Amino acid sequence: MSQEKAYRVRAIPCNHKASQEELYERLKTVTAPLTRSWEKIEKARRIGIKVNMQMRTDNIRRIDGRRQELVDEEVLCASLRLLRERTDAHIFVIDTSTAPPGQRPGLDFNMRPIFEKFCIPYVEAGDPPFERYKVPGGGMMFSEYQLSAALGEADAFVSIAKMKNHAFMGITLCLKNLFGLPPIPPYGRVRTYFHHVIRLSYVLPDLGLITQPCLNIIDGLTGQARREWGGEGRICNALIAGDHVIATDACGTYLMGTDPRLDWPHPPYRRDRSPIVVAAEHGFGTVNLDEIDFDMGGLQPPLAEFDSTEMDANEKIANLRRTACQQALFYQDNREWFAGRYAGSFIYLQDREVVWSGAQPENAGTVQQLSGKRNDEAVWLKLVDPEEKEGERMRVYERLLVT
Repeated sequence: MSQEKAYRVRAIPCNHKASQEELYERLKTVTAPLTRSWEKIEKARRIGIKVNMQMRTDNIRRIDGRRQELVDEEVLCASLRLLRERTDAHIFVIDTSTAPPGQRPGLDFNMRPIFEKFCIPYVEAGDPPFERYKVPGGGMMFSEYQLSAALGEADAFVSIAKMKNHAFMGITLCLKNLFGLPPIPPYGRVRTYFHHVIRLSYVLPDLGLITQPCLNIIDGLTGQARREWGGEGRICNALIAGDHVIATDACGTYLMGTDPRLDWPHPPYRRDRSPIVVAAEHGFGTVNLDEIDFDMGGLQPPLAEFDSTEMDANEKIANLRRTACQQALFYQDNREWFAGRYAGSFIYLQDREVVWSGAQPENAGTVQQLSGKRNDEAVWLKLVDPEEKEGERMRVYERLLVT
């Protein structure tokens, strides 16, 4: 008897024109073999769900009637119905709205009627209360993150994502979906602190380790190529589900036509490293399809033509990555000096000089403005904390400089 594999992923054809009932039946079928997922969900008392969903209603783009860059309403309905039938746990959905404090969730929260139908409350990840979460194993980019206190109350977590390319990450599926969890100002970091040259490829696996999604669903009815927002719509006619976020994304990546073992600088990873490859290197999941119990349900890659957009020349990207690493290590070597002058402030470093400092980096202007005429050299953003509570792993920069 062959040994059971540690990860299980299933894919199934599902016509994007399917009725809501047909869609539900297909989702029920594709998730039924995920025994490890359902065992955890059925034991849980509280279940958190992160859905790729926030967008102002008047900006939502569709292809042939389906949302093309966000999880479709009927995929969400089918997912919630299935969960409700399998568990009586308290279920909540969590995400970060871009609306100002006091107005969250804002006009980008248009899934409210669906959650009200299923009596599922929404938790605003950008507002207090917060907790600090240590990353199991010490963290790939930071040792800890400030996130919503609700995450610590969840016994099980679910990630529901869209099938898309991403201009920076190459591909965005269930792991990248978790980037909606870190709070934004005034309570959290400006997006570009994590969504920065080098960092995000390691931050995403950290978030995966903290939340440990046990059920991962990819809406592949339709999708989007080139970039995460404003790209080209694709019709894929598929649903994918798995019991581990990295394995699920590896299989989704394969069905998009990309070898899940690929990494920067190979397309679609034109700017940053593949976060699923980074995760697998650190022992979190796998990108080796031979290590996954993967049934494609008759689907064949590619489901459609996918690739990221080329934003800059390879030489410029390589230089941005190299100089970002150099600034990080310069800061590390001179941390006491920076702490003596900028403690408690954020700084932007470029070519070993502080080009901006202050308490609110969201007011510093764009990276393009800060870099000026040296736009092929990175500006590196850092909170100057003498105690280094966030525990940034400077070895990441060291390793990248020698590879």
